[in-house]
Amino acid sequence: MSGGDAPTTPPLASGPGGPDALRPLLATVLDALATGAEERGGPLPAGGPETVTARVADALGDALPDTGDPDALHTLVRTLAAGAADPADPLCAAHLHCPPLAVATAADLAASALNPSLDSWDQAPAASALEAAVARTLARTAGLADALVTTGGTESNQLALLLAREAHGTDLRLVCGTAAHHSLPRAAWLLGLPDPVLIPTPRGTLDPAALDETLTALPGPVLVAATAGTTDTGLIDPLPEIAGLCTAHGARLHIDAAYGAGLLFSDRHRDKLAGLEAAHTVTLDLHKLGWQPVAAGLLAVARPGELTTLHQHADYLNADDDTEAGLPDLLGRSLRTTRRPDILKIAVTLRTLGRSGLGALADQVCARAREFAALIREHPGFELYAPPVISTVLFRPAEADDTAVAAVRRRLLHEGRAVLGRARPDGRLWLKVTVLNPHTRPDDLAHLLKLAEGSTPA
Repeated sequence: MSGGDAPTTPPLASGPGGPDALRPLLATVLDALATGAEERGGPLPAGGPETVTARVADALGDALPDTGDPDALHTLVRTLAAGAADPADPLCAAHLHCPPLAVATAADLAASALNPSLDSWDQAPAASALEAAVARTLARTAGLADALVTTGGTESNQLALLLAREAHGTDLRLVCGTAAHHSLPRAAWLLGLPDPVLIPTPRGTLDPAALDETLTALPGPVLVAATAGTTDTGLIDPLPEIAGLCTAHGARLHIDAAYGAGLLFSDRHRDKLAGLEAAHTVTLDLHKLGWQPVAAGLLAVARPGELTTLHQHADYLNADDDTEAGLPDLLGRSLRTTRRPDILKIAVTLRTLGRSGLGALADQVCARAREFAALIREHPGFELYAPPVISTVLFRPAEADDTAVAAVRRRLLHEGRAVLGRARPDGRLWLKVTVLNPHTRPDDLAHLLKLAEGSTPA
């Protein structure tokens, strides 16, 4: 190249100069996050999808310009923050979408900077050792032997069905309640299994008598999937009774505890998960009741030997002579090849807060949910679905039809004032609040109810 200055190579996030390169960029990101949140001014942006899309398009401009823009980091982070549904806002309470802890988010930055890939030991020496130790600890906390790290509940449920199919054959039949997570029947379809047997759950949980009747009439290998924390209502199936029926009928048991697993940290609520230890596999998901940035899922297994079915050989990653020489083989720890070290943020959180610290957070959100339910019960203008088991509360304006209930939610979304969920546990439409923010105060909940009241069509 002749004339002019040579182009500058952008700095890297790791290596000797990584921390110095990141430091001013972090300041830029933090300023953009603060500015964007101030512009948003609430739990989510006002104006609905068209308004948000237009703002994003205006900020983005040409997504791949000929010449780069040095202000792109600030502009796009600010735009994302201004257009976010912020789970740290107490009025953003629709989904199992938690506000991540600051310490976990800081750890996640380190994982991104170092960028280990957990598909071979030579790409992730420390991360692979950390993952093995922490995953095993979490599995034992649930009463099982080992665990794989996943992207969340859906992947964990798919892996559970895969392990069951490989252990019991392609005639394996999934049995679950209609309140079970949609990823379970979908996993059966993806894996080519027979159509699942869905047991009606009019009360929101799997009825042992109905399960007994189903298992008695059903030939062949069976996988029963129970739920500890349903998505719509936060209910927990009667796990000990279900486990006993599975033993009596020779059925395999999977428990989807993606939501409820966080109760394991709580002395006050841990007993709600009695029976978890009887499962062959258990889905855990700490980006729900664990306050982790996405993704932070695990699948705990009672029989680690079953994991051999996941083994794959690729000479450049797990050559036989390398394995014989002592290098760990990581390909059998996931269906994915490239995997980021999501275990780091989990490990940092567990060590920083300990069981008691995490248990206190779980206790706090459960207590806030009970307080919100009490507010609804005492309010003549609202109907409460049921007392919360974990931290999900369903309610609806009294005497309102489903159209009016849906209008309440959409009006608050469009105005950017609150994010409420929706559920149909009994055929009627209910508004849903999932309390996952431990900083939520009683007056936040009172304000949320007031907003719903003011948005109810006359």
